[in-house]
Amino acid sequence: MAGVGVKLNRFFEKKSIAADVVGITYSVIITIAPILMVVAGILLMGSMLQIGQASYLDRELFSCTMMYILIFALLVVSPFSAVFSRYMQDIMYEEKFEDILPCYYLGAAMAVALGSLLGVPFCLWEHFVGGVDVFYVFISFCAFISMVLVFYSVTYLSCCKDYEKISLFFFIGMTAAFGTAWVLRHWCHWEITESMLFALMVCFLLIAVLHYTAIRSYFSENSNNYGPILGYFKKWRFLIGTNFLYVLGLYVHNFVFWMGDGRRVVADTFLFNQSYDMATCLAAVFTNVSATVIFVTHMEMHFREKYKLYSEAVTGGKKVDIENAKSQMFWQLGNELMNLARVQFIISVVAYLLCIVVAPQYGFGGDVMRIYPCLAAGYFIVFIMYAALLFLYYFNDVPGTIVTVLSFFTVTLVGSIIAARLPEIWQGMGLVAGALAGWTAAYVRLRWVEKNLDVHIFCRGTIVKQERGQMPFSLVYKKTDENGEGENG
Repeated sequence: MAGVGVKLNRFFEKKSIAADVVGITYSVIITIAPILMVVAGILLMGSMLQIGQASYLDRELFSCTMMYILIFALLVVSPFSAVFSRYMQDIMYEEKFEDILPCYYLGAAMAVALGSLLGVPFCLWEHFVGGVDVFYVFISFCAFISMVLVFYSVTYLSCCKDYEKISLFFFIGMTAAFGTAWVLRHWCHWEITESMLFALMVCFLLIAVLHYTAIRSYFSENSNNYGPILGYFKKWRFLIGTNFLYVLGLYVHNFVFWMGDGRRVVADTFLFNQSYDMATCLAAVFTNVSATVIFVTHMEMHFREKYKLYSEAVTGGKKVDIENAKSQMFWQLGNELMNLARVQFIISVVAYLLCIVVAPQYGFGGDVMRIYPCLAAGYFIVFIMYAALLFLYYFNDVPGTIVTVLSFFTVTLVGSIIAARLPEIWQGMGLVAGALAGWTAAYVRLRWVEKNLDVHIFCRGTIVKQERGQMPFSLVYKKTDENGEGENG
């Protein structure tokens, strides 16, 4: 997210209340605004069309459909996004911009193929076994594939540093969805849930088209060079597993409870646990999602500059400069993690109290509020763990990232299976245990990186690209012979 820190510094360096408000607003726009717009848009659309007048079965079917679309679209994209993001950053650094469109096309085809491979059998089951109308099933599938393309395209616009445009496209899409839903319901007299689902399908498809248009405006040349992209999957295969396991770890505890005693089934197809899923939404979206804004803001404003100074010292500085830059970088790293924990803890406590007081007035009571406290604590640790995981990515620590996500996923899965047999108030302990395991692994590995960074950089690092047969960059020099011609020594 290079370049974001410059803009944020321009806001916050003025040290006024108005500038702080603008800076915080900008931070929200570049981080969590899209997901907030989708959640708020669905709720407002339901209120506008009076979804409470729909039958209970229709409401449950719509809720499950949207939940499955969002969760599984993100899971489908997660194996590809990290690798393609890495490839795109490398070719942009090498200024081979004509290779970006082949990367986009190949990745989109792979994501759609995987989404179809999973979605088509599910939709066939939904229609023939669940008895859901074929038109409703078809709309659901189109919305799912459109959401896959949206999540996939966001990776490319993020690499282009066009975060404001991402939020703008989501706003345009949700605005179009409101208009479409109103027309379908009041002019065409469609059912409420069908109107909402079709409108959201239009929304997701429009956002995907806008994303593609923006990408084409940045990169108009196409080299049709697909070979190197496939090679990246082999070279950076660990990114496929780590990113997928992290995203899967965010939802695996829900999957466990979908199979438990409190599960419910809609149309013989959709499994869910209403109390646990609603508590998860409160804990993740409304209580702890601000951690993303805080971390991005502070990392872009403070840590990135220290990391840049260290990299510059390594490639051209003295030993004392390298040591000083290293000390300042890791001091800043620890400071950012502590600041994130302190600020997010305060926000989480306030949000928790608001949820306890306000949520029961909107139907969030009983089992939901008994499950919520544990999950709120679990997601608090998850976001802190994810911040540490990003630092491991910074230092290209492959073993550290693998151990972290494996610990998080495995302990969350096993812990949730055990917690499913406990009283409601302890059912979120699986996520808490998994997040603690992942955070512990990430912290231990960061300390290891700090102690062994010199070996990692000078013996195994590749800050400066080397040609085949060339010695490490720190030992390469150039001399001239009697004729003034150079040779490597």
